[in-house]
Amino acid sequence: MVDLATRLEAVLFSEGGPISHKRLMSLLECTAADLKSALTELAKRREGSGIAVVATDTEASLAVASGAAETVKKAFEKELGKEIGEAGLEVLSIVLYRGPSTRASIDYIRGVNTSSTLRNLLARGLLERVPNPDDAREYLYRPTVELLAHLGITELSQLPDHAAVAAELAAFEAKKDTAHDGE
Repeated sequence: MVDLATRLEAVLFSEGGPISHKRLMSLLECTAADLKSALTELAKRREGSGIAVVATDTEASLAVASGAAETVKKAFEKELGKEIGEAGLEVLSIVLYRGPSTRASIDYIRGVNTSSTLRNLLARGLLERVPNPDDAREYLYRPTVELLAHLGITELSQLPDHAAVAAELAAFEAKKDTAHDGE
């Protein structure tokens, strides 16, 4: 059986952000004392690596270790210095006109994997990732307030041809659902 610190690391990694101690205890089916011990053990295991465990009294997360921070900062600056490109514009358009979307939905509409494009847009603060209330195993991507402000709009309905484009996207996705029903 995999030990608690290893399972904790997997959960923190898969979440990609801070998780409350309460949620961690629920996911890992452990006590507060067990969680504290696992956090300490995991922090020891990560010493000298590029990843650190960051924990407060209420939540925990994995983060870039201070020794590797400069390298990661340079990589992000290099990436963020580039234009978002056609792929970035397509993903933004999908999320803006379709509304909060899962990565699978975005991938389907574009016809390609969008992981790196989503990561880039998240890093730039143009999209945000939130839990999907319909499926806890995945996230929804939605536009940030900063993106709307940059576009000079206060709500999505102000986008050019919003209703028409949103209807076309819905019709495109409905074809996928119809095709799967016929199988």
